[in-house]
Amino acid sequence: MTITMYGITTCDTIRKARTWLEGHAVPYRFHDYRAEGIEAGRLDRWVGKVGWEKLLNKGSTTFRELPDKDKQGLDEKKARKLMLANPTMIKRPVLEVGDEILVGFKPEAYEGVVK
Repeated sequence: MTITMYGITTCDTIRKARTWLEGHAVPYRFHDYRAEGIEAGRLDRWVGKVGWEKLLNKGSTTFRELPDKDKQGLDEKKARKLMLANPTMIKRPVLEVGDEILVGFKPEAYEGVVK
């Protein structure tokens, strides 16, 4: 089974999740949003599985720095456009394990999926 972690290298939560995976000898591939961006089709699959509300990180610096007009009236279409233009607005990490998608890092959730 292929495991891919999506995020940015400077994120503390990414560091914790990577440390957990490596400490449990779980092989994975890391996809850096800043360097590689995110494909529209992949984002659409995530939104379909977990919802845009769970994926959009309203606490991110990038989101907070948006003009108020861009933050108002958020819906799936607008959130999708924002996340494609600025992938750092996607909550981190996103872990793809086969067909499963985990958003954020909780050791107990990782244990239930990767073991």
